[in-house]
Amino acid sequence: MKVLFVAGFGPITSNVKESRRLYRDVLGLPLEEEADDYLHTEKVEGVKGFGLWPLYQAAESCFGTREWPADVVTPQAWLEFDVEDVEEATAELESAGYRLLVRNRKEPWGQVVTRMISRMISPEGFLVGVTETPWMREKK
Repeated sequence: MKVLFVAGFGPITSNVKESRRLYRDVLGLPLEEEADDYLHTEKVEGVKGFGLWPLYQAAESCFGTREWPADVVTPQAWLEFDVEDVEEATAELESAGYRLLVRNRKEPWGQVVTRMISRMISPEGFLVGVTETPWMREKK
């Protein structure tokens, strides 16, 4: 088997209202609403990376410790949106009431990242980030 690219990725949500607010209203994804609250789009450029991120590494990245805090819901997945301006995106998330775990930090590998939680992680239990990933922006 040879996988060429990720064709789609998305949460299974139990709170459509909160998910719609985050992904369509705050992040601005061009989601179209179908019958029965199903939202989708085929108008966002493909995923650039996929990885299995150990929880202890996510904890180190967000909290500086290998243990995920007991008072924060353990994430089920990670999802990062590379944005045009991380500072602007961070300000939009904060003004929309989202609590940030990491704010505009440059990672050792050169990526600038903001990680946020809404009600202790996204409505679906994802660790969500807005990022600037220079090597993924380079034209080939």
